[in-house]
Amino acid sequence: MKSSKILAASLAGVAALSLAACSETSASGGSFRAANTTMVVPFAAGGGSDVSGRTVAQGLEAATGVNITAENREGGNGAVGYSYFLGQQGNGNTLLAAETSLLTLPIAQDVEFDYTSFTPIMKLGDDYTLMVVRADSPYTTCDQVVEAARTERVVAAVSGAVSLDEVVFSLVEQDQGVEFDRVPYESGGEVVAGLLGEQVDIASLNPSEVVGQLESGDMRALCAFSEERYAYEELADIPTAGEQGINVAFAQFRGFIAPGGIPEDATTFWIDAAEDFAESEEYKAYIEDNYMQPNVAYGDEFADYLGTASTELEAVFAK
Repeated sequence: MKSSKILAASLAGVAALSLAACSETSASGGSFRAANTTMVVPFAAGGGSDVSGRTVAQGLEAATGVNITAENREGGNGAVGYSYFLGQQGNGNTLLAAETSLLTLPIAQDVEFDYTSFTPIMKLGDDYTLMVVRADSPYTTCDQVVEAARTERVVAAVSGAVSLDEVVFSLVEQDQGVEFDRVPYESGGEVVAGLLGEQVDIASLNPSEVVGQLESGDMRALCAFSEERYAYEELADIPTAGEQGINVAFAQFRGFIAPGGIPEDATTFWIDAAEDFAESEEYKAYIEDNYMQPNVAYGDEFADYLGTASTELEAVFAK
């Protein structure tokens, strides 16, 4: 009787191991086991990074059948979330919703990571900004703002020392030889409130953050910091900064990364899933709903983009 129980237990163990081996085989033929996965969002719930992370999590779930849960770890302009993620070295079942602070934090602050500490998976696209003012502002173009800054105080809202709007205003200052005063806020929502509350004169915001105020007439867009005008009907009439003699075009990328040191087949698994997601209606809706440009890159191509953008940003923060 005892030997029969031992035999039964052994057979059950073999069966369990065989089942596990089958579940660990990915679409790419590797042995990476995609188990329950966490999508770390290094910012608070409700912002652009949160929307991006949760959208990607849902899209990857559909592509892989793996349960992916978004988890917010905000603080320090993203430093808390990225530092936590650094500790996930080798863990292929943790991802992070990345954006430009991945590059600006190591340049401007004393942190223990840079973009090479992680495994780039997918760049979703580019999110440019608009210079916006209140509807009753005396400024009607971006070059008028620049000319005013040569002789008087112009106050700009920024959402953090390493934020996209800080980068854009710094680029304008360097290109035009002017300076703006700054008022810092914690989020894009607070920037909108500060501008409408007449605490600042100008703001640089993503279209998705202000399209409602533009349509209602509470705000006016002066220019877009993009290479070309938007194709979206709601934004098509907004001139680029370049059209007004301001040689500035810079986008916040949005994407997702994996920890450093993960197995090669784990990288392949997530890139395959990302490519499937990019073909989905959910991805197309995300890009269009947020007025982004669908400039996709994967793996090594994404890493090359990060290297080039990091070099550009080093020049911005060297001022």
